Amino acid sequence: MRTPIRKPGKYTHDQKDPHITEAKYCQLKNKIQVLKSARPALIEEVKRLAADGDFSENHAYSMAKGKLRGLNQRMLDIENHLKKSIIIKKPNSPYVEIGSTIKVKTDGEEKKFTILGSSETNPSAGIISHLSPIGKALLGKKTNDEVLIKLKDKTVVYKIIEIK
Repeated sequence: MRTPIRKPGKYTHDQKDPHITEAKYCQLKNKIQVLKSARPALIEEVKRLAADGDFSENHAYSMAKGKLRGLNQRMLDIENHLKKSIIIKKPNSPYVEIGSTIKVKTDGEEKKFTILGSSETNPSAGIISHLSPIGKALLGKKTNDEVLIKLKDKTVVYKIIEIK
């Protein structure tokens, strides 16, 4: 049976955002260690199932081999991400930068944002990406600057009150 050839999707070759915090870097390092410790057991399982003989009808062998490939690929992905990572330092600048925590006022309401890399965003906790529309608009601004951000159906004005 011939395997169908599929065209790659729109986001096939998009690179991960290299900006991460020290805590995220340590978390990824620990994840690598966990995966490395699980690898020998998977290798032994593949060896044991390979001893059963006929690979074409050995479904358990195929599954174990797939698990091992998946684990190896996750390890490679994380290691590449760590190699290319840029650690976010706490900025000491009057301007909004990656790693800044800022307080803004919009529609009479104060909001607090921390601008980090896209792999650590949590909008409900006030952590936004420097690649998001709000993050992009705020970068490079200073205290008392007003920023216009166009959303779907309206334009919102953010006034920067404080930068930490």
